[in-house]
Amino acid sequence: MCINKKNLSHEFISSSRVFTVSVLEKESPMKLIGLLGFKSGRDIDKFKDINYKKSPSGAPLLLEHTLAHMECKVIKVVDSLTHDIFIGKLTGAENVKSGEPMTYEYYHVVKKGTTPDTAPVPSGIVKREAGKEEANMQKYVCTVCNYVYDPAVGDPDSGIAAGTPFSDLPDDWVCPVCGVGKEEFKETD
Repeated sequence: MCINKKNLSHEFISSSRVFTVSVLEKESPMKLIGLLGFKSGRDIDKFKDINYKKSPSGAPLLLEHTLAHMECKVIKVVDSLTHDIFIGKLTGAENVKSGEPMTYEYYHVVKKGTTPDTAPVPSGIVKREAGKEEANMQKYVCTVCNYVYDPAVGDPDSGIAAGTPFSDLPDDWVCPVCGVGKEEFKETD
C-alpha cells in the first residue's frame, strides 16, 4: 500500500500497523471514489454515510460496491520521498460478492477519472439528439483532481445525459470525483 505522508490514512497506518484494502466493483459511483480518494478525513467524516464494518483489528471495511476485503499487518515500511510503501502480510480476507472489479485502466478510460493535464483531447462530432449533431463540444477539466467533463459522455452517475454542454449543467452540479463546484473547472486546450 503506497500512501502520501501528508494523508491522515498514513498516520492511521503508521500508528496501528494495519491496513485494509477493498476491491471495488466496476459499477462503483464516482462520488464514492471521490469521497474516499479526494477528500481528507481531517475535514470530513468519510464513513458518516457509508455502509462499513470494522475488521478484527479495528480498520474499516467498506461494504458498499465492494467485491472483496483484505486485511494486512504492516511488516515493513519503505520510504519513497513523498510516500511510504507499507508492505503487509495478509491476516484476513473475505469475498463479499461476485462481480467484475474496477481496474485502474477502467477508472481512467471509462469512468473518466483523474487525467493528466498533458493528455491529448480529441476533437470531433458529438451526437446530441437523433438526427442532430454538434461539432467539437468543449470539454472542461477540474483544476483540483483533473477529472475531465466530456459533454459526449455527460455525468450518468449524477443524472446528466450525454450531449449536455458544460454551460447547461445545473448550478449545483459538482465534480463527481472530488466534489468541487463548476467554478473550479476550466476549458481544455
